Amino acid sequence: MTAVMLRSAEDLAAAGLIGPAHMPAAKAVGARYAIAVTPEMAALIDPADVADPIAKQFLPDRRELEVAPEERFDPIGDAAHSPCEGVVHRYPDRVLLKLLQVCAVYCRFCFRRETVGPGQANALSSAALDAAMAYIAARPEIWEVILTGGDPFAASPRRLADVAARLAAIDHVRILRVHTRVPVVDPGRITSALVEALKGSGKTVYVAIHANHPREFTAATRDACARLSDAGFVLVSQSVLLKGVNDDVATLAALMRGFVELRIKPYYLHHPDLARGTAHFRVSIAKGQALMQALRGTLSGLCQPTYVLDIPGGYGKAPLGPDAWDGESITDFRGGAHAYPPVQD
Repeated sequence: MTAVMLRSAEDLAAAGLIGPAHMPAAKAVGARYAIAVTPEMAALIDPADVADPIAKQFLPDRRELEVAPEERFDPIGDAAHSPCEGVVHRYPDRVLLKLLQVCAVYCRFCFRRETVGPGQANALSSAALDAAMAYIAARPEIWEVILTGGDPFAASPRRLADVAARLAAIDHVRILRVHTRVPVVDPGRITSALVEALKGSGKTVYVAIHANHPREFTAATRDACARLSDAGFVLVSQSVLLKGVNDDVATLAALMRGFVELRIKPYYLHHPDLARGTAHFRVSIAKGQALMQALRGTLSGLCQPTYVLDIPGGYGKAPLGPDAWDGESITDFRGGAHAYPPVQD
């Protein structure tokens, strides 16, 4: 296993993950979007397999430079619901708190790819965090705070402890949720100090863990998830339905069973967002619905995620049940209908 983070096309080439023919495209993509591959993920990639599902998630692809007309800078409309820096208040009883704009790895399909990585504001300033906490404290309807970013677990335990202590003082906040890829891609960061930092909130803590392929469940990841679960945190999953990575019944079944075996309840299977340069990852809604139907027929109820679409423009998540999609539009949680572009599989 390489012992260093890979952050450029040159690093990927030196590690033997891309060849000379791919260097120009990788450099061009790296100039546009952040690159970072942890040693743990690099070790899982088979450079000889052009269809390797781990490589597809983390190695730059020339197609990322191709922007389709329907793709957006802010595909899920965070900005439309941001009352102050770092806060997104899309739903009445919960807010997102974006602590920082860095991640342990940069997924090639990321819906926030335009705002994370080097060259972005790395973390909320003290003044911005004060304003965010004041916003939350002034609104008793906010029952849940969701730490996101970037990846909150890329922050130091000291930083997390400070945020947890601030939230502990806000009585109407009862749930602290953290969205993270770190237990999978950089499991060594799940330390006792990090666990204690989260406990300092005094809240019920949920950790939503992002993985997309069963090969990501390494021994180190299993240990990291066990540390979180043994600490009393509730673990749920998030995955993205990705063409060439997990868009078949066998892979999705193994992924969801893998989550359950790690004491992680499958939560969301996201339809890919309309982020710029990600069309090559998208499948049709009809295919996603067919996959979910197949899972219902073969897997325990414990293994069933909810298949959802974040409606572009900030209209929130919509479950993609059998009758949710008419081929042209999708309905939001307020009853509004919104056009959504079809995809050919």
